[in-house]
Amino acid sequence: MKAVWYERTGAALDVLTFGEMPTPQAGPGEVRVRLHASGVNPADVGRRAGSYREMEFPRVIPNSDGAGIIDQLGDGVTRFNIGQRVWLYNGQRNGRAFGTAAERIALAEHLVTPLPENLPFAAGATLGIPCMTAWCCLFSDGPIAGQTVLVSGGAGAVGHYAVQLAKSAGARVIATVSSPEKAEQARLAGADLVVNYKSEDVVSKAMAFTGGRGVDRVVDVDFGGNIGTTLKLMGLNSTIAVYATNGNRHPVVLMRELMEKCIALRTLVLYALPPALLAAAQADISKWLASGRRIHNIAGQFPLSQTAQAHLAVEKGDKLGTVIVDCTR
Repeated sequence: MKAVWYERTGAALDVLTFGEMPTPQAGPGEVRVRLHASGVNPADVGRRAGSYREMEFPRVIPNSDGAGIIDQLGDGVTRFNIGQRVWLYNGQRNGRAFGTAAERIALAEHLVTPLPENLPFAAGATLGIPCMTAWCCLFSDGPIAGQTVLVSGGAGAVGHYAVQLAKSAGARVIATVSSPEKAEQARLAGADLVVNYKSEDVVSKAMAFTGGRGVDRVVDVDFGGNIGTTLKLMGLNSTIAVYATNGNRHPVVLMRELMEKCIALRTLVLYALPPALLAAAQADISKWLASGRRIHNIAGQFPLSQTAQAHLAVEKGDKLGTVIVDCTR
């Protein structure tokens, strides 16, 4: 099969190779997917660059999300059929070296979810880690109906899904953004209040919106960078759900401020969450996809042979949505 791989970390154009690799076979409990689209996440780019962690395998096929058609079933698989359309997440995670920048991938069936017939493969490849992360940030601690949720980075890949899922679940949503273009995306996703944190006072806007009570939950794209602001707008018995902290990877947290408001701090990465919670996320996302119009932002598409350019598009830092690799060309 055609695939892209790296055998050392570094710049995308220096280390990514496009060529032929053996086609994987589905093992026990696995399905093989003929990939149509691969989603590129910031963590995929960080792993390839070497800024995330040391290489765990001598050869890695990057990218963890994707969508395609099942073309082989391993022994014991009962949930899927050959020819079924699916989306998947954590392809290059959990002790797996080979991700979705390839024509095919074989992986455990619990990482795979049916893809609605009316959803293009490229849109399906935007789900994976972004939508799963958004769901877990929102619902790991129970229902959010009637609550006020602040989504930092409300136009980002995770944030855009968090806004939509929170609104669908009956929450009021505040989204923070950094530009008018991103503000429009957050509004289209359903945010009740959009605040440009570069030109507006996030705390005063959020407190006015909540009548001075503060927000119930924050979905935070940069805990360390935002913590000085976030603590000022939290309500009593609220929760900060953290999935990234790249602005400050070693933040100092004023524990007394957390304690005085009984603020819970939930940190998460998908591969470490309980299997039952992840299964609940997949099931609920499937219901949400089937229930009406959804927005799946695609920031750009590149052929498989140009996966390096796709990684560069993510590194540039100005994308709106998920960068997609077309695995069929």
